[in-house]
Amino acid sequence: MSDEDDIILSELDDEELVAQMFDDLYDGLKEEIEEGVNILLEREWAPYDILTKALVGGMTIVGHDFRDGILFVPEVLLAANAMKGGMAILKPLLAETGAPRVGKMVIGTVKGDIHDIGKNLVGMMMEGAGFEVVDLGINNAVEAYLEAMEAEGPDILGMSALLTTTMPYMKVVIDTMVEQGIRDDYIVLVGGAPLNEEFGKAIGADAYCRDAAVAVETAKEWMGRKHNSMQSA
Repeated sequence: MSDEDDIILSELDDEELVAQMFDDLYDGLKEEIEEGVNILLEREWAPYDILTKALVGGMTIVGHDFRDGILFVPEVLLAANAMKGGMAILKPLLAETGAPRVGKMVIGTVKGDIHDIGKNLVGMMMEGAGFEVVDLGINNAVEAYLEAMEAEGPDILGMSALLTTTMPYMKVVIDTMVEQGIRDDYIVLVGGAPLNEEFGKAIGADAYCRDAAVAVETAKEWMGRKHNSMQSA
């Protein structure tokens, strides 16, 4: 990024800068996002406000356009990568300030399946929406999910499969959670090309998510329900 760009960004007022960051996120401009985050920090913005108002706000637009077929996977990956640049600056500061988070998700592709593009996109979009994400990677046996849930204490378990031969393994994981009496402690979201809503219901998942944008919306909706039920308890 040139010095001229630095001057332009730094001369914008706060409202203009946030609007520009929305555009830069949409275009996947990582360096510009990092610069914008640093400028807002210099202006004594709270890290949490930068996260929610500039980064999450911008990624929400990306998510909606992805859902509506205006943006496609390559563009969303670029936007998510730009978001990660900003998050790398904010994460240690958010940890220091004890900022609230939307929720926490453990996600992984199931045993026997090595596909991860869809899962990675969900993870990036979830981080873009303000969730903390623990990605277990590919080929996860039930033990890997159980260990991660115990160690990380997430709100949500996400499972992905791209093969018709591996998708039944999701039921193995959910059935094991039921056997251990922990199924109701977590929101379980499933996704992947061969799945559908009917399959999600049949295996006992809370919801089937057809793509990353829907996963974010569904996760927020279920976190809202969880929050409300805790308050009324």
